[in-house]
Amino acid sequence: MKKKDIKKLLAQMTIEEKAGLLSGLDGWHTKPVDRLGIPSIMMADGPHGLRKQRLGNDVGLGNSYEATCFPTASLLACSWDKELAAKQGQAIGEEASDQDLQIVLGPGNNIKRSPLCGRNFEYFSEDPCLSGNIAAGIINGIQSEGIGTALKHFAANSQEANRLVIDERISERALREIYLRSFEIPVKEAKPTSLMCAYNKINGDYCSQSKWLLTDILREEWGFKGIVMSDWGAVDNRPQGVYAGLDLEMPSSFGINDKEIVKAYKGKKTAMKSHDKHFDNTLSEKEIDACCERMLKLIFSQNEKRNVRKCDYKSHHEIAAEIAKECMVLLKNEKLLPLKEGTKVAVIGEMAKKPRFQGSGSSQVTVSTVSKPLDEIKKYAEVEYAQGYSLDDDKDTSKIAKAVKAAKDKDAVIIIAGLPDNYESEGFDRSHMNIPESHLRLIEKVSKVNKNVVVVLCNGSPVAMPFVNDVSAILEAYLSGQAGAKAMAEILFGKANPCGKLAETFPMKIEDTPSYLDRWGNEKTVNYGEGIFVGYRWYEKRKLPVLFPFGHGLSYTTFKYSDLEISTDEASENDIITVKIKVKNTGKYDGKEIVQLYVEDLSDNVMRPVKELKAFEKIMLLTGEEKTVEFTLDRRAFAYWDDIHHDWCVNSGTFRIHVGASSADIRLTDEIKINAEPKQKKITIYSTFRDLRMHKNGEAAAEEILRIFGKSKEEVYSDDEKDNITSLDWCILRNFITMFGMKLSISKLQKILDKVNEE
Repeated sequence: MKKKDIKKLLAQMTIEEKAGLLSGLDGWHTKPVDRLGIPSIMMADGPHGLRKQRLGNDVGLGNSYEATCFPTASLLACSWDKELAAKQGQAIGEEASDQDLQIVLGPGNNIKRSPLCGRNFEYFSEDPCLSGNIAAGIINGIQSEGIGTALKHFAANSQEANRLVIDERISERALREIYLRSFEIPVKEAKPTSLMCAYNKINGDYCSQSKWLLTDILREEWGFKGIVMSDWGAVDNRPQGVYAGLDLEMPSSFGINDKEIVKAYKGKKTAMKSHDKHFDNTLSEKEIDACCERMLKLIFSQNEKRNVRKCDYKSHHEIAAEIAKECMVLLKNEKLLPLKEGTKVAVIGEMAKKPRFQGSGSSQVTVSTVSKPLDEIKKYAEVEYAQGYSLDDDKDTSKIAKAVKAAKDKDAVIIIAGLPDNYESEGFDRSHMNIPESHLRLIEKVSKVNKNVVVVLCNGSPVAMPFVNDVSAILEAYLSGQAGAKAMAEILFGKANPCGKLAETFPMKIEDTPSYLDRWGNEKTVNYGEGIFVGYRWYEKRKLPVLFPFGHGLSYTTFKYSDLEISTDEASENDIITVKIKVKNTGKYDGKEIVQLYVEDLSDNVMRPVKELKAFEKIMLLTGEEKTVEFTLDRRAFAYWDDIHHDWCVNSGTFRIHVGASSADIRLTDEIKINAEPKQKKITIYSTFRDLRMHKNGEAAAEEILRIFGKSKEEVYSDDEKDNITSLDWCILRNFITMFGMKLSISKLQKILDKVNEE
């Protein structure tokens, strides 16, 4: 529908109809306006598969239509492959079309601040560059099928504990460089249909009613054109939400908040508490219409794209398996893998029969079929199975003896272990990083009777591994979707070469993690005391050893990096820099390599991470094949967020370009000098006299102030008054008013400074 037609339609709507348009009809639909021909659209959960409820008003778990469960975000991110993410998104979009949905609620894109967050399996990475690009891929894939997306949860929803009320105290720099950057990339590159705001507060204001977040940054800075909807039940003050730019409240408030919007429009202040000093709990028609216009544009656009068509769910099972193969991470391999076909193996662990392939909560998909590790491994080996542990009682160690007996005379042992459903889920966070005691005891006992043990981990986020030195191989499968077992078996037996790499750091222990001391805070607040030092940024800056580093992942082949070439030795901050590298497959297997580029600021002007990921690419190389990988770096690759200027800044200096196979496996480095225009600090009465003199517009002002006190520049800065130089330069300007006998008034000083600060 054209903009002029939407304006015309708006003019015909009553205030009650407008308020209703901004609220859900039930659990999953928007409200129609039948008399004006405004239809309803339906949405459903779907970060890694659809959860369309059979009853449209049912927001509970279960009772959903069958769909394909693809690899969860925790695994998909380990592909480091934007196109693969798009392939998964496209398949989800096809199923959404088949089930007549207009919006898929996903992907989840929050930063993994702590490995203990119960919802980490729904999120991609600890790094915003990786997270943002994989999210963009998913969005592009879903929207290629005419289905809308809801990028979530905006912003900083990095814990489940007290998520409905928690106030997260985060510096603007940490927000901009880490937590918001993860959203900025997909918003600008993939243009999602909608964003879903988070439950939590940021620095005192609920995300659902923060004008700074939803309008100033999202719409005005980033150019977002879609709608913003609430997370389910995230609305606090509905009129303030409208003022801030929250277009749609979900689910239905059954008319309660519709009335609050109408009341605010009529100038009747509500009892709802405002958290914004600029909002007085009243709304203008213009403010309401802005939200309604965006809603109408979305509703008509998605209905015009409506194209219900059948999809091939069976083929999607195979797609899910292919994607999982590209993602699983071989963490360790001491000449055990790949196993030979026909090998006599013991397969141990109840998860081999009852796989954990997805997490619990709103993302839970009802599936029609699930591949089981035991069945898939039997296709390649002579297998003896032992339960080893019980999923119903994770402290029961009575089954270990039988497992040890089964393992003794085998060529290899495959133990499927990890985190049961009750260890991690939406709604709560973990209190530790341990897998169940029964799993640990099993691995300990079996590894004593057979040295050829491979542990396959099924978990949503990092776990402690006291067994790391006792087993020959470890395969991280994460929560790999309904076909993950097929991928698992093909990797173990060499039918596929592992090519995933970790999208997050595996720490040695929870006490080493950046958020450990500020983990969940009290019931009301949590302090993000680590600032920008999240994930590998923290471990590298603190020089802490890790279990497995960010970007780590082994292959059955080897790769050689050579010929790093930067397009120039010196550039201005606005130049586009090209970096080229050659990578060659020097091993015996065809395989894929993920080439990672990091940037390091060698100056000490600003506290920065040792290095930061700025680009990556996954390439396929046949045995003996060599390819050139090319990256481009723009100004933002060298910039940091300056809280004083509230802007991205680049300091002149030398930057080191690192290219490697992981954050800890850097193969090539080179340097480039960047020349940047220095940002001028705003001069205030609390600035020093030296700050004023050093400002590009400050010399004349400094001389004027000196003249007021009967001094000349030459007189003050002569050789005879060296002692005066130090005391005067470091004196704050406010003190000039009292220090020299009230010869300078505060208003006169402010006028001088205003002139200095003029651009």
